[in-house]
Amino acid sequence: MKYFETIKCDDKEIFNLDFHNSRVAATIGKNIDLNEYIYPINSKLLKCKVIYNDDEILDVSYTEYKKKEIKSFKIIYDDKIEYSKKYLNREELDRLYEKKQKADEIIIIKNGLVSDTSIANIAIYDGTNWYTPKKPLLNGTSRQRHLKLQNIIEKNLSVADLKSAKKIALMNAMIDFDILHKHILL
Repeated sequence: MKYFETIKCDDKEIFNLDFHNSRVAATIGKNIDLNEYIYPINSKLLKCKVIYNDDEILDVSYTEYKKKEIKSFKIIYDDKIEYSKKYLNREELDRLYEKKQKADEIIIIKNGLVSDTSIANIAIYDGTNWYTPKKPLLNGTSRQRHLKLQNIIEKNLSVADLKSAKKIALMNAMIDFDILHKHILL
């Protein structure tokens, strides 16, 4: 089985490496210090992709990062999807993403509860607090950091919670905690 980590590098700085190292250890059951493998190639905002398996680091690549503009979401229901580890094979997520129609991104509902988008963990703001799903598809590194900082609270989130949200935020290694002030649910 192959896995990957997406790690933000900007101005030759590597971001949130402790959380990435922890996820790699949880995925394969042994510690690998990613700092020994990551050497940003320039000072631009880069997406570093580290591909690994149970035994070794297989590849490290860098691409200049361009943020995806997201203004609309298609709600997709799927109770069978499994993506608890950051598998290199994203066929299940890609299959769901293809159902987005005119939307920019999808929000996956699993067993009646909000889980994730195809590219990020999600948080919703109810006017008082930021909540993130108690059962995400993937326990992302930015999500873990914001939970540790107590910026977000885990909670089972229904479609009704999603529809009544004042704001939505997406979280992943590249965008950190990106608040979308205007969004459309399709």
